[in-house]
Amino acid sequence: MKIHSLFLIAAMALPMADPVFAQDTLRPVVSEIIGEGPETARDFIGTVSARIEVDLGFPASGTIASRPVSLGDTVKEGDVLAQLDPEALEAGAWAARAGVVIATQGLKSAQDALEREKILVARGVESQTRLEDAQRKFAAAKARLEQANAALIRAEDILDSAVLRAPHDGVITQTLAEAGASVSAGQPVIRLAATNEREVVIDLTESELAILPDKALFDATLLAVSTVHAQIRLRSVDPVADTRTRTRRGHFTLLDAPEEFRIGALVKAKPQLDDIKVMTIPTDAILYEDGKAFVWVISRPEGKAYKTAVTLGHALGERSIVTSGLKIDQEILTKGIHSIKDGQIVGPRVGK
Repeated sequence: MKIHSLFLIAAMALPMADPVFAQDTLRPVVSEIIGEGPETARDFIGTVSARIEVDLGFPASGTIASRPVSLGDTVKEGDVLAQLDPEALEAGAWAARAGVVIATQGLKSAQDALEREKILVARGVESQTRLEDAQRKFAAAKARLEQANAALIRAEDILDSAVLRAPHDGVITQTLAEAGASVSAGQPVIRLAATNEREVVIDLTESELAILPDKALFDATLLAVSTVHAQIRLRSVDPVADTRTRTRRGHFTLLDAPEEFRIGALVKAKPQLDDIKVMTIPTDAILYEDGKAFVWVISRPEGKAYKTAVTLGHALGERSIVTSGLKIDQEILTKGIHSIKDGQIVGPRVGK
C-alpha cells in the first residue's frame, strides 16, 4: 500500500501535458485547395473554312466544252465557271419549238372543226354526238399545245443552263471534272465555297468539350502572321464523333475578322479564361463507396476531416470535373484517403 501511494504522489507531481505538444503530434496531410489546380485551358489549332460550300453541276447531260476556272480561283456572283457543248442542247430546243408549231396548228384545226359542228347542229343537220366529239378533240388539242409550250420552256432552260455560273461570291475549293469530259445530269463539276460567311473549325475531344461553355469565346491568331488577330465564338458542335480520332468538330463564328483570315488558313485559338469556369480535383482524392463519389474536406482551423459527397463530370486526364458538392477555396485530402475517419482531427497541410 505504501508503494502504491508513492507512485500516486509521483504521478501527481508530474507536469500536465502541454496541449500544443499534442497538436504537434497530429498527422500532417497532403491536400489541395480547390481553385489552386493547374489551368485546364490550352491552345487549339483550327482551320478557316467556309460556312457554306456547295457542289455545282449541270441539270442536263453533255460534254464540257470549257472550264475557265481552276482550284483556288476567286469568283464573283454570275461569273462563268464551266460550259457544256451546246450543239445537242440547241437541237433539243429546236425540236421543242417545232412541237409548239405543230400543236398550234392542231389546235386551230380542232377549233375550226368545232365551229363547223356548232353551225350544223344549230341547223339541225348534225347530231349532238358529233358536236361532243369535236369539243373533246378541241380540248385535247389545247392540252397538247400547253404541253408543247412547257417542253419548249424546259428545253430553253436547259440550253441556258449549259453555262454554269457562280451563284454567289466565293473561291473554288475543288474541281471535279475537266474540259472534254462527259457528265450526267446533276454530276458535280466544281465545288464553290462562299467567302462572305467564314468560320473556324477545331477538332475537340470529349474532355475539352466538357470545360467549354455554350458560346465560348476564343482569341484567334493566324499561324502564318502572328500579328493578325480576331475573336471567334463557339456556334455548334457536330453531334457525331469521328470514327478514327474520336473527336468532334466544333464550328466557331468569326467576329469581325480581317480579310487575312482566308479560307484554308491555319489558326491558333486560346479560350478566354474568364469564359471558362470549371472546378477540377485529382482523381486520387476521390473515394468511391456504393457507387457514389466522396472526398475528404478539411475544415480549418480546427482541422477536422469530413466525408463529403460530390457529383463528378468528365475526366480530364488525372483530374475530374466536379459539378456539385464543393466550393472554391475548400481544402480536400489528396493522399491517404483510405486511412482516415469521418470527424478525425488532422495536422497541418504539407503539400498539394
